Amino acid sequence: MAQTIGIGCDHAGKELKQLITDMLKLTTYTVVDYGVAADCKTSVDYPDYAAAVAGDLSKGKLDLGILVCGTGIGMQITANKFSGVRAAVVWDELSTKMAKEHNDVNVLCLGARMTNHMRACDLTKQWLDTAFGGSRHQMRLNKIREIEQKK
Repeated sequence: MAQTIGIGCDHAGKELKQLITDMLKLTTYTVVDYGVAADCKTSVDYPDYAAAVAGDLSKGKLDLGILVCGTGIGMQITANKFSGVRAAVVWDELSTKMAKEHNDVNVLCLGARMTNHMRACDLTKQWLDTAFGGSRHQMRLNKIREIEQKK
């Protein structure tokens, strides 16, 4: 069964979001576009888009998420407010590999102003192709889940 990926961005990330969306449409993933639209001409607030994607992931409506803003940082902060969401900004191959292999990141955050767009597409592919390492890493994720449940 194909996994469903939600993708969202603010005004700074719309071109990169479109590149990634086009790339994902060539795969077996089902892509749900949360905006902003490519023709958006105004500034928008990244927390609105991060919350939409992370909220649906937290509720089980999505398997994965991708969020794009100028740096990726605001999206990461917002997404991590939702139970079960593990969002990380990545900027190179090692950070991408470790995010998935050690932390089982389910929301990839990218900075459209920080990373070459073609490289960001390559990092997205790497994130999707990297498997979670399990074992000792799962024990740590279990501790994170316990912390979330105490809130």
